[in-house]
Amino acid sequence: MRPAPHLYRDNRVPTDLRRLVTVATPNPLVIAWRWRYEIALVAGLSASLAAAIISFGAVPTIAAVIVIALTILCWPTARQFAVDRVWCIITTHRVRAGCAEGLIYSSRGKIPVILWTSHQSFGERVLLWCRAGTSVDDFVSARAVLTAACWAQDVDISFDTHNTHLVTIDVIRRPLGEFSDVDSRRSPEAPDGPHGWPGR
Repeated sequence: MRPAPHLYRDNRVPTDLRRLVTVATPNPLVIAWRWRYEIALVAGLSASLAAAIISFGAVPTIAAVIVIALTILCWPTARQFAVDRVWCIITTHRVRAGCAEGLIYSSRGKIPVILWTSHQSFGERVLLWCRAGTSVDDFVSARAVLTAACWAQDVDISFDTHNTHLVTIDVIRRPLGEFSDVDSRRSPEAPDGPHGWPGR
């Protein structure tokens, strides 16, 4: 059983007024941070290829690249690891898009900060830091928007009981078992609500 939307943000400010505030344009440092993995991958591969070509020549370098690529494609463990890491990066961008479309941002247009994204058996787990003016109720209200934005089956939203500004979004891409990671971390005092996770 999932919690019903609280419609917190809808009750606080009329929709027309909320839409007068738009998401703030990130500065270059924020853009670089959000795309750090892609930048590091492109820069690292370019530098490695250039160094390998200078040291060993073009043909050996191309052969080595082909061997590495085939190893990743043919070795199930390596392939799955690569796919999981890619989904973590994609999910981070999709959660930001979901926050923008779900109107989860402060009066200054700042969306929550994504602290960490990790792979889980059900999909991905995203830890966010709520800025002043946002809370877990905003995420609950925009749950359907977040689910669609993340291309997921569902999302499970919770928060740290000792640090309520920390919100966790479990992006569910695979069906959850009876004793899933999500279910095992629910608080016995509130098994069906978004507020029952133990402090970390």
